[in-house]
Amino acid sequence: MKKIIVLGSFMSLTVWILSCNQEPAKEVAAAPVSQDSLIRRGDYLVSTMGCDDCHTPKKMGAAGPEPDMAARFSGHQAGSQLPPRKAGAGLDGWVLFNMSQTATVGPWGVSYSANITSDSTGIGSWTEQQFSNALRKGFWKGLEGTRGLMPPMPWPNYAKLTDDDVKAMYTYLKSTKPVKNVVPAWEPPAGPPPPPPAAAQ
Repeated sequence: MKKIIVLGSFMSLTVWILSCNQEPAKEVAAAPVSQDSLIRRGDYLVSTMGCDDCHTPKKMGAAGPEPDMAARFSGHQAGSQLPPRKAGAGLDGWVLFNMSQTATVGPWGVSYSANITSDSTGIGSWTEQQFSNALRKGFWKGLEGTRGLMPPMPWPNYAKLTDDDVKAMYTYLKSTKPVKNVVPAWEPPAGPPPPPPAAAQ
């Protein structure tokens, strides 16, 4: 019996000594994400979220309108004329798109899809924070206190994107071919401009 008590005491003492000498587990930092990985992830997000639908001009192809990849992400083309529209168009309960799907007429006036290429006329000079503010908070050019982005930009849908997703999209778009194109300014309807956007819920 004494041997069992001595052996049990010895084992308890050994366990206690070993537990006192163990170093606390060290936190392992996440491996940094490579630029190539960010660009691939951003390409995937931008493609699947439909950014081409409005930000890439269309040209007529054999099967109908198709993206003009030479002008990818450059928005509504400077100097392109919209077809004539009836007085009150956009105020009659209808929303109109041009054939290129880069201009929209609605109760908010006429909005034009932005140039989101890496050119200085696009997002070339934007910070990542500006890009995030535009995408997730709906601020024009990502500048707080400015007017809101006009429809059909679906920024409320993007309000819950993660920081990592926004970083990937920003990195990808900054890697795209720069296309010089100064998009026309928003044409408001008669009346005061809309207020800045409210925070997404």
